[in-house]
Amino acid sequence: MLKASVNGTEIAYQRSGSGTALVLLHGYPLDHTTWEPVLPFLQGVADLILPDLRGFGASPSPQAGYSLADMAADIAALLDHLKIEQAVIAGHSMGGYIGLAFAHAFPERIRGLGLIASQAVADSPEGRNDRYATADLVRQQGVSVVADSMPARLTSNPTLQPLLREIILRQSPQGIIAALEAMAARPDSTPDLSGYNFPVVILHGLQDALVPVERAHQVVALLRHGNLVELEGVGHMPMMEASQATAEALRALV
Repeated sequence: MLKASVNGTEIAYQRSGSGTALVLLHGYPLDHTTWEPVLPFLQGVADLILPDLRGFGASPSPQAGYSLADMAADIAALLDHLKIEQAVIAGHSMGGYIGLAFAHAFPERIRGLGLIASQAVADSPEGRNDRYATADLVRQQGVSVVADSMPARLTSNPTLQPLLREIILRQSPQGIIAALEAMAARPDSTPDLSGYNFPVVILHGLQDALVPVERAHQVVALLRHGNLVELEGVGHMPMMEASQATAEALRALV
């Protein structure tokens, strides 16, 4: 992993390939390794940049609370560090929320946006309370409370569930807590969608148990240049459950 000092913290990232910059933002409560299954299909097509978002993987979590906008600013600063002015930004789940925050703050730097198993709306009051309650449980009991329950919600694939549990268990409690609180506080990005002048690809599994596919329909209906790809038999982890189809959708953006 390479490392860059940005915004008072350190972001670890993996980089490979050449061509148009494609930044792949992982979801909660995971790290950049969830994107590895798509890499063989994208090598030679794009300059692939896979960061560990702050608080995940090899990127530390600063002590103070932070927002998804702060995490988006980390990505802008990483692009500055790499001397990249524009990039395609693709985010999975929480990574999609950060992609939307990036588009809000830095629209001139986006060549295209990919939203994988994500949504534009803010949390409902019930969803927000659930995130805060989970954060409290992690404070009291550690990461295992998430690792024990989350894999089965991410995918019904029994081969992938143990791998996802391993990925979750290596995350820091502080990073998971901060991300939960940041997601709970995120704004509704829906008003921004009609103003996007760049192409957007939405990729969604029809068996997603965390974000219903109707949320993807809501997003694409408001876009000028949007394309929705629905994947039969796929849950919340398209890049791992249907890696080639996910790569093909990203290639269209690049």
